[in-house]
Amino acid sequence: MDLSIIIVNYNVKEFLQNLIHSIEKASSNLTKEIIIIDNASDDGSVDFIKEKFPHIKLIANQTNLGFGKANNQGLKISTGDYILFINPDTLVSENTLETIISFLKQNPQIGLAGCKIINDNGTFYLPCKRGFPGPWASFTKLTGLSKLFPKSKIFAKYNMTYLDENETHEVDAVSGSFMMIPRTIYNKIGGFDEQFFMYGEDLDLCYRVQKSGYKVFYVPKTQIIHYQGESTKRSSIDETKVFYNAMHLFVKKHFSSSLLVEIILRSAIALRSIFAFLSLRKLLIISMILDFIFFNLCLFVAEKIYHNISGWKGFPDFAIPIVYSVPALIQIFVSFATGNYKKDKISVSKTLLSILISLPILTSLTFFFKDFAFSRAIVLITYFFLFIALSAWRVAYKMIFKSGLIDDELKQKRTLIVGLDDNAIQIGKKIKKKKTDRRSVIGLIGFSNKNIGDQLESFEVIGTDQNIKRVIRDNKINEIIFSSGELSYNKMMEIVGKCREENVEFKIVGNNLDFIVGKTAVTLLDDMPVIELNYNITQTQQRIIKGLFDYSVVIPSLFLIYPFIFFKSKLKRGQTDFTKFVLGFPKILNGSSSLVGPQFSGQSEDNFLGKTGLTGYWYIENENPEELEKLNFYYAKNQNIWLDIEILAKSLNKMWSKK
Repeated sequence: MDLSIIIVNYNVKEFLQNLIHSIEKASSNLTKEIIIIDNASDDGSVDFIKEKFPHIKLIANQTNLGFGKANNQGLKISTGDYILFINPDTLVSENTLETIISFLKQNPQIGLAGCKIINDNGTFYLPCKRGFPGPWASFTKLTGLSKLFPKSKIFAKYNMTYLDENETHEVDAVSGSFMMIPRTIYNKIGGFDEQFFMYGEDLDLCYRVQKSGYKVFYVPKTQIIHYQGESTKRSSIDETKVFYNAMHLFVKKHFSSSLLVEIILRSAIALRSIFAFLSLRKLLIISMILDFIFFNLCLFVAEKIYHNISGWKGFPDFAIPIVYSVPALIQIFVSFATGNYKKDKISVSKTLLSILISLPILTSLTFFFKDFAFSRAIVLITYFFLFIALSAWRVAYKMIFKSGLIDDELKQKRTLIVGLDDNAIQIGKKIKKKKTDRRSVIGLIGFSNKNIGDQLESFEVIGTDQNIKRVIRDNKINEIIFSSGELSYNKMMEIVGKCREENVEFKIVGNNLDFIVGKTAVTLLDDMPVIELNYNITQTQQRIIKGLFDYSVVIPSLFLIYPFIFFKSKLKRGQTDFTKFVLGFPKILNGSSSLVGPQFSGQSEDNFLGKTGLTGYWYIENENPEELEKLNFYYAKNQNIWLDIEILAKSLNKMWSKK
């Protein structure tokens, strides 16, 4: 047999069908076998392959084993003289297979070859010819130097962008999305290293080919199309993290594992992570910098005014950096604690709140650090100007935002509707009908990959609850609306928890409005109420206050109550509810529990309802599971210190009445 074609599939059956058809056209003069290893797809891929392509050898895994391990499964049953590894989200040209086989036959010193790969938008797929991610190449890749100097052999080693994409070249490695190897070479070096889960396996195989004395070549005489990352888009895997971990594993395996190499690589990965973090929080960082600058300007003006009135001479020069920076940093810290800094929002009201809190703090410090503290008059003047300055730039920003001077796309609600039931369709129709509403329904979110691509009325299913984060990022979504007719409260909360860092607004439409109360904003979508899901439990200031309350109760209790309860529990068989409650106090100190919170029984860690509570509505109400679910939702929505105290008091009353 001429050729064994091995395909690892994960949730891309529609792409797989097109690939198989293109392979059939490209292999009319070859004897071949197609081996598909399905890594636990849930889009119906297995049944689809069995029905449409019964002649194909199929291995259906029950779990996702990763790219390398799945390919090895195919290798074990392959029989062809040449072996092709190809991604399911590709299309081959009519001459691709014969061209690469002929090239390998004519050049027996070549142990592995890849072709030119074009993205679906017509651009060149850079990883189809690349260098090994050694310490220096990894560093230039991670730091972005390779992009800054794409024609430099020194800095562009990783993707070898200095090589002409239309000329045949010996390279370090080719892309795992298309690589062909003679069976004789496979018999010498073996298959993929299964330490790599997704990324790095192809690099490792190319490296071992070269170590065995053979060459790796990039052959642009023929090309394929690659719908890049379609399988990854339909998974919940953080491919960026997996990619850099794979790069690190490759370096450790094949290069010096010296401390210097580790430091360089870890530093580069950390730097890349910092850049990614900063790019997602531009508004937050700009806000903090502007607030710091304005605080110091206001302080400077206040100092000059006070100097002209009183004749005060000021502080010595060496103290200037301290007396200016420390008060500004206190203001920044208080602003952060009060939730004034969000990566996506600015608030005038929270600015006022931070000023009202930090003003008495700084005023009180004048009593303790008189030698290096401004007078209370200067502090008061500073905060007068500060409120004007901080409010002014925030108001100006919002005015610009609303006036159309910022990209119009940012103002329009790009909406996802979670649910596929009739209620979800009606929501979409009402949004389209309401012409005054600046919403655009981008698509629907289902709960199985089988539904991706389906058209429900005029709305397309573009993702699932598992890959919703990726859908948000790829489609620049800024609003998610839940169809409550199909979703449980737990599922809603799970999705909210999963996406809470994605800069989106969460809203719900449906009949279950009785427990969605508190600090909500309600709008009418035609005759349908839409309620914004703003959870108190997610707010920074609420979490800080809640933590302080927990510690203020638990720490004294550990000395005054806990020892007696502990020894009492050892002497007596059986434990009362109060005993169990007190014995749970150490869990609060280690951060795993809170005094008041949800029971969390059987729930996903993505459900952002707060930490597990030693008590809560689940204890004092003792309702059926459905009602408790609603109560947990209600608690997350309305959590505050007074509600915690109320629940705690009712819980203690119930505990003592049961003794």
